[in-house]
This record gives sequence, C-alpha cells and structure tokens, in this order.
Amino acid sequence: MAVAVTRKAHFNAAHRLYNPNWDEQKNTEVFGLCSLPNYHGHNYELDVTITGDVNPESGFVINLKYLKQIIKENIENRFDHKNLNLDTEEFKNLNPTSENIAIVIWNILKPKLDPNFSLSITLYETERNFVTYNG
Repeated sequence: MAVAVTRKAHFNAAHRLYNPNWDEQKNTEVFGLCSLPNYHGHNYELDVTITGDVNPESGFVINLKYLKQIIKENIENRFDHKNLNLDTEEFKNLNPTSENIAIVIWNILKPKLDPNFSLSITLYETERNFVTYNG
C-alpha cells in the first residue's frame, strides 16, 4: 500500500542563465532577462515527495522530522542565500535552470533515503513556473 508524503521547503538564491558557448546575442535570445550579467534571484519553493509503503510499526512512510532534517542539511544549507553560479560546486559548469536545479536536488537526496522509496522533486521558481523531476 504505497502512500506519497510531501515536505515543503524553501530557499533563496541568485543565478544567471548563460551558455558560455554562445555569444551574448544568442544568450539574450534564449534566456532573456535571466541572462543579464549581474544575476537575479528567486524565492524557490521546494516540494520533496517520498512514496513508499506505510511502516506497520510506526504508521509512517517516512518520519517527517528526518525528512525535514535531510532537506535542511543537504539543500537549504547548501543553496540558501547563495549565488548558484559562483558559490556552489554543483553549478560551476552546469547552467542553473530550474530543470537542472531539480535534478541536482534529486541526486543529492536520493542516496539519503531508503532505496525502496520513490522520490519526486517539484521546484517552483515562481508561483506559475515549476518543474517536477522523478529520477
């Protein structure tokens, strides 16, 4: 009997969308204002969804206190109030699009979880723009 459990989190970060293999004109055509050289920021909202069987002893799929802790230690502490392009190893050579950020978060969290769990990451860049990655 699989149940999905979701923990919400958030972090604030700056980034610049830019492909160094393109000239400024092409970067501006593709990324628009997100390609400006002085960066811009977002208040990212994050949904981390774990799907698995309910443990008959605890009644939990996962202890939400533990999930909160691994998100805080591995995601919020790593990315909050950072310039993703300049301050993080993950995005030194990876364009920090919402898609790539969601994949990086999934790759960080997945090894911290029971391998029997399914993991889904939904990252909101704005209220209306979000991505979901399931691995």
